[in-house]
Order: sequence, then structure tokens, then C-alpha cells
Amino acid sequence: MSDDESRQQRNGSHVHGTDLAGSNEFWGDESSAVRDALQWAVARMARSSDPRSTAHPESEIAAAAGETVTSDGIGSAEAMRIFKDVLEPATRSQGHELNLAYIPGAPNRSAVAFDAVTGSANIFGGLWEAGAGAIHAENEVLAWLASLLQWPDTAVGCFVSGGTTGNLSALFAARKRALTRLGAKPEGGWTLVYTSGAHSSIATAAEVLDVATAEVPVDERGHMTGAALREVLERTPSAFAVVTSAGTTNTGVIDDLADVADACAEYGVWMHVDGAYGGAGLLAPSVREQFNGIERADSFIVDPHKWLFAPYDCCALLYREPEAARNAHSQHASYLDHIDREQPNPSDLALHLSRRVRGLPLWFGLATHGIERYREAIEQTLRTAREVAAGIARIEHLDLLVAPELSVVMFDRPGWDEADYNTWCYRLAHEGTMLCVPTRWRGRIVLRVVFVNPDTSSAEVLKILEETTR
Repeated sequence: MSDDESRQQRNGSHVHGTDLAGSNEFWGDESSAVRDALQWAVARMARSSDPRSTAHPESEIAAAAGETVTSDGIGSAEAMRIFKDVLEPATRSQGHELNLAYIPGAPNRSAVAFDAVTGSANIFGGLWEAGAGAIHAENEVLAWLASLLQWPDTAVGCFVSGGTTGNLSALFAARKRALTRLGAKPEGGWTLVYTSGAHSSIATAAEVLDVATAEVPVDERGHMTGAALREVLERTPSAFAVVTSAGTTNTGVIDDLADVADACAEYGVWMHVDGAYGGAGLLAPSVREQFNGIERADSFIVDPHKWLFAPYDCCALLYREPEAARNAHSQHASYLDHIDREQPNPSDLALHLSRRVRGLPLWFGLATHGIERYREAIEQTLRTAREVAAGIARIEHLDLLVAPELSVVMFDRPGWDEADYNTWCYRLAHEGTMLCVPTRWRGRIVLRVVFVNPDTSSAEVLKILEETTR
């Protein structure tokens, strides 16, 4: 058998039935590889995730998988076996209804399925000339999000990989606008203003942008208020942007956006709203009032892979005024001179050029189920959070620390120390009962659960908490 024939056999060229992938001169027939991958994907979407799946030690994974990237390849069947038996089980379940740790993701199956369609279409989504149809669909979703913000029709946006990239891109545009207005950076450089409750990516963005930082003290619930912000801005003339939170990751609180907007307008600084987790609450009438003032922000992000039922990775980045974004992000080079800048090119709106059209799975899910179904799903998770909070308040050996503003619930078990919390969380995860991790709040270790899956049962969660924390 020739080397070519041997390679084709390993890759599944001798497969009877439908030719799923066709054959080409260089790669040969890949029908078997495509069939096995798609069959697994369909089967995976049909079953629930396993809460017991979790990270394994590197040495254990390496021993079980063996060497996979080799000179002649191991063939698609063996590669698929290793993925199914070794690699995928060594990942944490994100979509399970009892994954209440960090900010999980609970995409609907329509969106997950269309992620496979998006990948197979291999669309370049940076420029209109290459991805016009897909970008049009993404822009329809972005326009809908802008309408939730009550922004003008001229607002623009694009989808990036996550909140870190979205925040950095927005703040880069803010700094560029400040430089354009002032003509030169202030002596000593620029300053970025935020609170201790801001996401960790904000401090990273400040470091990447090489700017100083100033912290705004929060109130007793953890909010940024206009009064506290004014005091900081008064003594920080080098401030170019203020980062506010529409649902902090740790506690789920929303800053006093209306009063913050007043302060930002008074001092002429850019107002950026990080709604990576909580921004989805804009859909819910029961909490919409808490977002008042967001219509005056200059930029905003929300991660649909968190609470808008889309798969990873997907962050919507929006700007109220397009000029500042394009001035900051449009790339220019001899090989880019022919680009039609009159078209909505996502590459002009963030720190990227090449990009996949990661907003399409969200578009498909919305187009399939409709806005009202998404609204109901978010309201359901909010009800679940309130029911769990009320239930915790009734359990004698647990203390509810603060009433939830969105879908994060914080509580503690009096008498437990950090080791007790870690042991409890590990045991429940190992048993496949529930995923929960401790956090710090006001300097002490506490427990925190967050609800983004409309299938989560408050009764089931409360039963677990009452029976396992005695």
C-alpha cells in the first residue's frame, strides 16, 4: 500500500454511503471524519451536560490521550475517540441547570446547533465585502440591543470574543476621543476611573492602555454613586473614562447609572457600562428601572454567552456614536486601501481585524424563539433567584447576606471557615450534585450562586442547600 493510500485509509477514505465531505486532490476523502464529528455533535446536543465533568490533572490527561499530533497523523477515528473518552470529560459542565458557579452559560440548543453552521460556513466577518449577509444578521441583533439601551438608530456595534476584549476596545476608543478633544495627553498621562466591584478585566485594560487608575468608593451595597464619583473627578482632571457596572460579577449589583451619567456629563468624560453579565436584565420589566441612565452611556458591552443563551464565545460591544469607534479602530495599510468604509465593517469597531461571525448563533436563537421567549427566560431566572434567596432566609442555619438585585444570591453558613466551604463545594461537585464556589464579600469568605438557566429549579437548589449544609 502506498503512503497516500495508507493516509487516506486512516482518514476514512474507504467509507460506503453518502459522501459527506467530498474528496479533493490534496486532503483526500474526509467523509468519515466529517460524519463522526457531526454525529457526535448531534448526540451531544440531544443530552444534558454532566455536572461531574471537571478538570483533570495534566499528567492524567496526557497519559490517557497519548501523543496525538504526530508526523503522519492518528486518523480521524482515533482522534474522535480521544476527544470523546478523554478530552471532553475533562472539561467543566457549563450548561447544566445546577451549575451555579462563577457566571455559567446555558445556551439553547438552537443557538448551539447554529454555531456548527457558523463554523462550517467559514465566513470572514471582519469586512462587509466578505461577510455581508452574516454581518447584516449580526447588525440586526445589535440594533435590537441598542434599542434596549434607548440609543439612536445611528449607534453601531460588533461582536467580539468576550468582555475583556469588549471593555478594552471601548476604553481604547474613549482614550482616543479624549486625545482628539484635548490635542495632547495631560501631563502625567490619562486616568481610568472605576470601583473595586469592577470586573478584573478593567484593571487589565488600564495596564494594557498604560493609564493610571482612580478608585471610586462604593456605598454600603457596593454601588458607584454620582456623589462619590464627583469627588474623584474633581481631583482627577486627567480622567478620560468612567467604567460603571450593570450587574457586577461578584454580587450582581447595578451602579447608580443615572447619577453617574450626570457626573460624567458635568466633567466631560466617557461613560462605559460593563454589562457583560447583568446587561441581559434590560429585557426584564421587573428590573428594567434599575438600568435608568444607561441611555446616556457612550459605550456598552453584554456577553450573550452568559445570560442571553448563546454559546461561547460572544460579546456584543456597542457605541452610541459611531465616529469615536471608527476613529480609534479603523486599520489602514496598502492592502486595506480598497475597503469600502461606507459599509458597516466590524473590523472598524474593535481591536481585531480577522473575526468569525460569532453573533450568528445568537441571531438564530432569537429568530427561532422570538424576543418574548428570551424575555420570559430571563424573568424566570430572576424569579428563581428571588425564591432561593427567600428560602435561604427561612433556613435556620444559613444567613442571606443581601437581597439579590439581579440573579446573584450571596449567603453564608455561620460557624464555617474557608476549609469548610471548600470541602463542601468540592464534595457537591465531585458527587455531581451542584457546582458552587466560595467568594469573598466585605473581607470574608461566603457562598455565592448565580442563576442564568431557566431550567434551574429553586426547590431543588433549596433542598440541596438545606440538607447538605447542616
